[in-house]
Amino acid sequence: MWKFLYNIGLLLAAPVIVGVLLAKPRCRQGLAERFGLENGLSGLFGGGNPDQPDQPNKPDEPDKLNKSDKPVIWIHAVSLGEVVAAAPLVKALHERHPEFRYIVTTVTETGREAVEQRLEGIAEHRYAPLDFSWAVAGMVRRLRPMLYVFVETEIWPNLLWTLREQDVPSVLVNGRLSSRSFRRQDVPVIRSFYRSVLQTLTLCLMQTSRDGDRLVALGADPTRVHVTGNIKFDQPLPNVRSDESLRRNLGIDEREQLILAGSTHPGEEELLVSAYRQIVKTHPSTVLILAPRHIERVERVEAMLREAGLVVQRRSRIREKQSGPRVVILDTRGELSRAYREAVVAFVGGTLVPVGGHNLLEPAVWGTPVMFGPHTDHCAEVATLLSEAGGGRRVTGVEDLVASLEEWLGQPEIRYQVGQAARQAVLNNQGALTRSLEFIETCLRAAPSYSDSCVEPGTGPLMAKH
Repeated sequence: MWKFLYNIGLLLAAPVIVGVLLAKPRCRQGLAERFGLENGLSGLFGGGNPDQPDQPNKPDEPDKLNKSDKPVIWIHAVSLGEVVAAAPLVKALHERHPEFRYIVTTVTETGREAVEQRLEGIAEHRYAPLDFSWAVAGMVRRLRPMLYVFVETEIWPNLLWTLREQDVPSVLVNGRLSSRSFRRQDVPVIRSFYRSVLQTLTLCLMQTSRDGDRLVALGADPTRVHVTGNIKFDQPLPNVRSDESLRRNLGIDEREQLILAGSTHPGEEELLVSAYRQIVKTHPSTVLILAPRHIERVERVEAMLREAGLVVQRRSRIREKQSGPRVVILDTRGELSRAYREAVVAFVGGTLVPVGGHNLLEPAVWGTPVMFGPHTDHCAEVATLLSEAGGGRRVTGVEDLVASLEEWLGQPEIRYQVGQAARQAVLNNQGALTRSLEFIETCLRAAPSYSDSCVEPGTGPLMAKH
């Protein structure tokens, strides 16, 4: 019943879904692929398909392995943050099992770029199909995955129902369920719907006991729910060999101190600028770097800064050094993680406005003191951990921002202690990646031969209580 009702509702909502996709520049790419047409409109007329078997090897290439000869492990990571979390997992699986072909799907363009940057030569990218039955059935039919792994509770009912019908195990990794999402879904009718979806899952590997309890309350089989921790604690440090050139490319003098605000959103950027204008009165050698969460907003952010009377530079257009108070907009991709290392203080965005917060661990791993606002629903446990460890501080507005910046900029020894506490908190909580791999390995060990499915859901060692 729920499957029928869901698909009727989805069909009625189709015009709105298409409109939203077209309205968001970061979601327009791969639109045909999202509807199940892997090669655009040519897919309607028998055009080439990148998921079809490759051409036979040429006589002078006897050792080349045809990609289509490898069984597929499909990993879904909706956008940039999820790809960052999943990348070490995919790399570790590839190191252990190079005999598989790894396909990583995303929803956004930033997710695609992250896959291509972080998993080059390891995994291939596809845009995830919209959750229409024909689109997901087409993707499953083309890929014939033996295992589906998805990150952070990105639940698509038709996809999971289809995988279950094809006896393809589905594993949720780094699962979480925010308070807001849980309250919205913890209604009898909605809970009944979610139970029909969650019962398809083979394993649910959750970040915390709270997340696990919430998923069980919504209908997941408790014997399949396990707490493994947050794999974001296991992120490797970015390559730092070119850090000197990074600072030079940012136009920052060695005597200048960086305040870096990463993954920022509208509304909080204005608050950060207000705080910065007060700080430079007592600390004129500080430079503010703003890294908008969505890079297509750069022009609007630059206009706002110029209206505020500030000197502004874009990272991509810096040709010569400037001195004095200024704001640098980080309008390039893939540099934020390393840039946190150069900062003396970091602020993580999506927290001064009700977004829910982004990755607080990126600056913490470098030993950089972390500030964040009150809206941390998406990273509540990490925010609490950093606060209790003395490595991070929650601020509620401009006054708090200014007070914390004044303290940390004016007292280097306290700033160092806070940064070290942040880094130690990360080190003390590593291990989730290894635990998650062990559970996934139970699935792979249940497949002695590389068939289209690795275990029949509900049976075999995969279902054992760990």
